[in-house]
Amino acid sequence: MAGVDARSPAQEMFAADEASRRLGIELLAQGPGTAVLRMTVTPAMVNGHGIAHGGYVFLLADTAFACACNSHGPVTVAAGADVVFVAPAHEGDVLTAHAEERVRYGRSGVCDVTVRRGDEVVAEFRGRSRSVRGPAGEPGADMTKESR
Repeated sequence: MAGVDARSPAQEMFAADEASRRLGIELLAQGPGTAVLRMTVTPAMVNGHGIAHGGYVFLLADTAFACACNSHGPVTVAAGADVVFVAPAHEGDVLTAHAEERVRYGRSGVCDVTVRRGDEVVAEFRGRSRSVRGPAGEPGADMTKESR
């Protein structure tokens, strides 16, 4: 997997992802159908049980999924996703999400993401993707507000 290519569709999409960047998520590497992202669990991400809220762990995995399935172009969005939380994360933990596209077929795809704290698996995520048709019905056209 290569480092981040500033011209890749995934890098362009991530640069516009205000939500993920404001949470401190970093795109470390990406390649065709792959991505590696990192996030540190902050005090604002901890729930009433003193562990990282599952929504933040899911968000990290979902962002890695988005970068991997958008690495090829055209614009691709989530059609669905599932997560299994394996171990809790805590304030200060540095989480890394490794995404790998398993299959693309037509406008659909399946991507797996493993979220780890060091070598320990924290969560397993499986996302289902769908490329978006542009205004003229062609896959690959930019997604406009009207098509969202």
